[in-house]
Formats: sequence, structure tokens, C-alpha cells
Amino acid sequence: MPDRPVVTRIAPSPTGSMHIGTARTALFNWLYARHTGGKFLLRVEDTDRERSTEAAVEVIFEGMKWLGLEADEPPVFQAARADRHRAAVDDLLARGEAYRDYMTPEELEAERETARAEGRVVRSPWRDITPNDAPDRPFVVRLKSPLTGDTVVADKVKGDIRFQNKDLDDLILLRTDGSPTYNLAVVVDDHDMGVTHVIRGDDHLNNAARQTLIYKALGWEVPVWAHLPLIHGPDGAKLSKRHGAQAVSEFDSMGYLPEAMRNYLARLGWGHGDDEIFSDEQAISWFDIVDVVSAPARLDWAKLNHINNHYIRQAEIGRLADLVTGIHESRDFKVPADLRPVLERAIPLVRDGAKTLLDLADSTVFVLAQRPLDMPEKAASLLNEETRGRLGRLRDRLAEAQAWDVPSLEGEIRAFAESEAIGIGKFGPALRVCLAGTASAPDLAGALTALGKEESLGRLHDALSPAA
Repeated sequence: MPDRPVVTRIAPSPTGSMHIGTARTALFNWLYARHTGGKFLLRVEDTDRERSTEAAVEVIFEGMKWLGLEADEPPVFQAARADRHRAAVDDLLARGEAYRDYMTPEELEAERETARAEGRVVRSPWRDITPNDAPDRPFVVRLKSPLTGDTVVADKVKGDIRFQNKDLDDLILLRTDGSPTYNLAVVVDDHDMGVTHVIRGDDHLNNAARQTLIYKALGWEVPVWAHLPLIHGPDGAKLSKRHGAQAVSEFDSMGYLPEAMRNYLARLGWGHGDDEIFSDEQAISWFDIVDVVSAPARLDWAKLNHINNHYIRQAEIGRLADLVTGIHESRDFKVPADLRPVLERAIPLVRDGAKTLLDLADSTVFVLAQRPLDMPEKAASLLNEETRGRLGRLRDRLAEAQAWDVPSLEGEIRAFAESEAIGIGKFGPALRVCLAGTASAPDLAGALTALGKEESLGRLHDALSPAA
């Protein structure tokens, strides 16, 4: 178990969104930190000022908050630590582990062409020149990487990955304007934050070799690496817009619950036997980074919908009513305060079939509709003279009902059908139209229960009146 923190590092996206892959990385960091008794820390890598707008950073914070992944300490902003990064470079220069490279842009391009032709990485002629011979012109600072031997990245997901040092270039640490580069900044920040485990996407795997060299050059302990495979679409191709949602905010707006997303994301590349649905506490107890598989995970909408439906069925009715109200109002469909009890009564009757909160909102529209209901011609055509008479008799029977709940009303409807010597199918569709108009609704007894006795009889009266 680590005695220092586990960290997740999140760079703001130029698109102003938090990618689902970033969310899973944050979740795995959070689970591992909680499992090992470490700390879950958040660092915003905002050295790229064009990408790191205030709005882009806020999207990260909102995504983390929605997912329920709370950091143990205030976030660290990388750009604010530039002086510390430059101080680390001064240390490397003093140690002889870095050098000032005075190549002009033209000289650098010529060296690149030569290196490409010779099948090697770029090496600056200033690598072995003493500072006394330095010209008075702009320079970058490069790491003096070893020329022989191997650098091994001992990865907890991928296994040992070996890089030949001759293939690792002398990466730039400071640009000509004195600004630190990404690879330098993350090493210094991880060291200063006491990070022991770096869990991130495998697009950073090559960076791990270069960062390992920086750690060793500074005489610091190298952290434990764990690089997570990408998330692919259902077809096995890299996740893209054609697969649907990619950002956390999109899953929120599509009606997925955060606890369902945590459960589902945990199963993307990690698992505990055949368990599909589990609590946060169980996930924390079971999770170990060494159990993450190295193959890319596939986004499976059917599984996500199944898990989301489970959590919808488990959620508190009041919370669901708040969320559904928000969806209705986002569609310019106001929910009056006096209809809140009706909405809460309807939700338990319709949520079993709801894959998302949007489905749940669609299924509750009927109880919020104002009388008299809109009834298109196709629906009204069900109300022929015979059916009107039959529904009139059913209305009179329901008016005498003593109990108004699903089992009692199911019994009333069955008894009425028997008394008429017909099947429920002969009047059921027309009854649904009278109660819900064109909106979707639960079974007949459920619709009656959700609406309540007074509203149900009122809607039947409206539909069967001569003016209807």
C-alpha cells in the first residue's frame, strides 16, 4: 500500500469537454487511492494557455463533481508553478544532466534531415560544448539523455516495456522563452506532490520513458506507472463522434445517473468476476490496478442502459422527481407545484421500463398534461359510439370504486370486461387515449393510479362529452 498520494492529472480539452476516457482514468485513480488508503489529487495541466481557458477548466471541475469524484486536496494549477519548474532545470544544468542548445531554426531543420536520413534521433552539437563557448543568442535547454543502454518502464497494466536509449532524443525542458515543457513540468509536480502512482491513458506510454530519464537525472524516485488502454466504440474502432456521446456532459444530458456511470466505467477494462452491478464501496474494496486488462475496452450501450435502469429503479423518488422536473422544464414544459405529488406518484409506476432519465420524463408527460387533452384524429377514431357507451359504463363503475391502487383497479377492469363479455383489448386502447392523449403511459391500472381518481374521472368525462 502506498504511503504517499495517488494522483490523476487532467489537461483541459480544446473542445471544452471532459472525455469519457479522462473520466474513466479519474475513476480508476479515485478507486485505487481509496482502496490503498492513499490520496486522490487533481492537477490541472494548464501550461497550454490557448487550451486552458477558464471555461475549459470549469468543465473539468463540473465533470468531476457530477461523477462524484472529490479530490482530497484543492487542485494544483501547473502554470502557477513555472518558477519551480525552471529551478529544477537549473539543478539539472548544475548536475551536468542538461545543456543549453543554441541551434538556430535552420540548423535544427538541417540536423533533423540528417538524422532522418541516418535513421537516428536528433542530437545537438551543443550537447558537449562548455558554457564558456556559448554564443549570445536564444537557446533551449535539453536533457542530456544517455546514449547507450535501456530504459525500462515497469508498467502495472502493460508489463515491462523496454526503450533503447539511443532512440530517445534529448528532449527540450525549457523553450527559448523560458517556459517549461510538459514532460518536465509533470515530473517536478509529481515529485513535489509526493505522487507514488501515475495512472493515465496509454497515449502517454512513450512519455513515461522520457519522464523516467528526468526523474533519474534529478536523483528522484520514479513512480509506479500504470497506462490504461483506450476506450473503443462498439465496432472496435477508436471512439469517435460517429459512436455517439464522448464527453461526460453528454452522458449527463442523455439522462444517465452518475452512480450508473461510475459503475459502468469501472467495468470498462476492469472487473470482479461476473459482477456487473456493484456499489462504490464494493468497487473500492475489490479494485486493484494490476487487474486492469491491457486490451482496449468497448463502449456497450446496451450494458450502460441496463445498469442505468438498475440505478433508476433504486433511486429515491424525490430525487428522480427533481431530475425529471429539470428535464421537463428544459423542454419548456413547466411543472406546477401542485402537480409535484402527481409526478412522484407516477414515477414508481413507469420507471421499470426507463433506460434513461429522458425515458422517465417521456413516460410522465401524461400526468402533467392539462385538461382537456389534445386528441388527434387517429386517437379520437377509437372512440366510436359503441366504445363511448362502454367507457361511460366503466367510468360509472370506477366512480364507485372504494380503493384506488393498481391491484384494486386491475380487478375492477377485469371484472368490467367480464360483465361486458369482451376482452380488455376491445376498450383498453380507447381508455388509454382518454387518460393520456397521445403521450406514452403505463398499463391502464397504473395510469389510473398515477392520475388519481378525480383526474382520471375528469379526463374520461372530457373525452366522452358530446363536445369532445
